[in-house]
Amino acid sequence: MIEPFRIAVPQADLDDLTDRLSRTRWPNEVTDAEWDYGFPLGRLKELAEHWRTRYDWREHEAELNELPHFTTEIDGQNIHFVHVRSSKPDALALVLTHGWPGSFLEFLDVIEPLSRDFHLVIPSIPGFGFSGPTHERGWDIVRIARAWAELMRRLGYERYGAQGGDFGSGISTALGAVAPGQVVGVHVNYLPTAPVPDAGIELSESDEARLDKVGQLLANRPPFQALQALTPQTIGYALTDSPVGQLAWIAERFAQWTDPRSPISDERMLTDISLYWLTATAASSARLHHDAPRRREPCPVPVGVAVFAYDITQSVRPLAERLYDIRHWSEFDRGGHFAAMEVPELLAEDIRDFFLTLARTHTE
Repeated sequence: MIEPFRIAVPQADLDDLTDRLSRTRWPNEVTDAEWDYGFPLGRLKELAEHWRTRYDWREHEAELNELPHFTTEIDGQNIHFVHVRSSKPDALALVLTHGWPGSFLEFLDVIEPLSRDFHLVIPSIPGFGFSGPTHERGWDIVRIARAWAELMRRLGYERYGAQGGDFGSGISTALGAVAPGQVVGVHVNYLPTAPVPDAGIELSESDEARLDKVGQLLANRPPFQALQALTPQTIGYALTDSPVGQLAWIAERFAQWTDPRSPISDERMLTDISLYWLTATAASSARLHHDAPRRREPCPVPVGVAVFAYDITQSVRPLAERLYDIRHWSEFDRGGHFAAMEVPELLAEDIRDFFLTLARTHTE
């Protein structure tokens, strides 16, 4: 059963957030620390004060409620999603999947341009946001992909495309693998390509530089990733109890993974962080790092890739082609890991080009 959903956070939860922020116990910081020890104290205090005194959740809640929200239960798990229908009745449907530390909010600025040509289904990953916490083991990328296939079936879509970045990229390619008869293609804006020794593939100097960057990341695993992959419950206690802890945990990612020329506004970032805080999904969202496979399975449907200059890593096409049927490849000199929020016009146009080209190919 699919039911309409309206966001209505209890006022007591908002009052509790304000109270906790006012009683923050701050650590000290060494002189001239900047980013050498982690998120700078001065900047975090500025964000916390903004959150406590100027940020208005009710204003953003009202704007979000202008979208058509729904929930349904799949495989014993509540699933929240936004469903925006195009004015074109025969439009192709797209399922858009966010990652961590994002949410369905990532896609707010691409809804209008994409809905001109596509029906849009934008779910919240189980364990994230309004889908609520997961309650059992096993909600990995493939299980989520199967849930998305069931969701699209319930909505009556027999053929559709999939798009995503971060975890949304892995879920989208997994969806192409579990439902190849329904998925016409997959577009991603994040596609890790690890070095393959003795693969016999000739790589350019720029490709080798990209692999060096991947090697450095693999050798120096980011602390957040290690903690969420190994002990998500442990870090979840701190993040669920301290709003400033949750703030620093996510704001650091937005600061380090975005193009400095296209920063995400504090208001948008605080709305995303508020979503994690108000739904108490810090621990359950972190579990996806624990449960996600360390490698990707081949995807049998056509794939389009958008590579953004300031993403965590940049894909290497010759290596991507070993696993995927690459039909579309775009390189952008702007934008980072949160492309849908940073450069929505570039991402939306690339998604449109890929899927409309696929649609024309199918009709010829």
